[in-house]
Amino acid sequence: MQTRVCRLHAQGDIRIETETLADPGPGEVIVAMGAGGICGSDLHYFQHGGFGAIRVREPIILGHEAAGTVVALGAGVTSLTEGQKIAINPSRPCGTCRYCTEGLTTHCLNMRFSGSAMRVPHEQGLFRDRMIVEAAQCVPVADTTDISEAACAEPLAVCLHAGQMAGELAGKRVLVTGSGPIGALCAAVARHHGAIEVVVTDLQDIPLQVARAMGATQTVNVLTESETLEPFKADKGHFDVVFECSAAAPAVATAIACARPQGRIVQVGVTGELPLPIQPLVGKELTFQGTQRFRHSEFDAAVAAISDRTIDVRPLITGRYALEDAHEAFETAGDRTRSSKVHLTFA
Repeated sequence: MQTRVCRLHAQGDIRIETETLADPGPGEVIVAMGAGGICGSDLHYFQHGGFGAIRVREPIILGHEAAGTVVALGAGVTSLTEGQKIAINPSRPCGTCRYCTEGLTTHCLNMRFSGSAMRVPHEQGLFRDRMIVEAAQCVPVADTTDISEAACAEPLAVCLHAGQMAGELAGKRVLVTGSGPIGALCAAVARHHGAIEVVVTDLQDIPLQVARAMGATQTVNVLTESETLEPFKADKGHFDVVFECSAAAPAVATAIACARPQGRIVQVGVTGELPLPIQPLVGKELTFQGTQRFRHSEFDAAVAAISDRTIDVRPLITGRYALEDAHEAFETAGDRTRSSKVHLTFA
């Protein structure tokens, strides 16, 4: 069987190529992909050839946000059926290293994560018409769930994990700095967990429109209405929790200025070195909390929330492009003036 793949050869060099697909082995299935979301890391690979110390050193099939339909079962697979819709969990911790045995699977020393250039050889990704997947990576979604919605399970799982790192959100006032797909989903998670106020900031209007549709109670364009944030800085700050999703120095400073004493800032966005206003961080006794990826239970929870639309991800999806139009899809995904989450669709 032949299958098309979306392979990055170098910065800006995406090619749609054809490979031969083998039969599934024991414990494996063949999945016909339906939709795959272009993530920020995919964009960094495409636009810059990597991010930080992580560089594309060899051709890599991109993609780690995908969902599809099971079309063939390998020996011993009894948990799935042919024709079943599934979301693919791209995270494969080893289960045996010191962190896995402590339950800290997001910090696995031997982590395999689809579409990642962190290791060499690179972990090949999910942007293909069909591929062999371990059955254990496949999480069933409701038959009535649109496959594009199911492909949002991975970024939603990231935000559910960030929500866990934030602690109790019910009755809290929440600020989200940066309204890309992750920021919009953090707003949705905060509302889902009972936050009474969710203010979202960004530099562009389209992402803020998405954030409002995802549950933000107020949005602020910091380019055109930055003065709106000033009351939130008064009297040592206003917000109990901040999800910092931009990884931009001005946004981090805003997060610290707007957080109330003993508030918690959850750093979701990733970048290199940034200046950090230490004095107010110390003076207000703030907790500065990192968050990374998700646990398998959180991926399962994301699929469940999407399946029953407890969290409605439809407003997040602003574009769909066929695989053969991948270059245009990546260009669109990189233009925040007109897009949020862009999906590839497959034959």
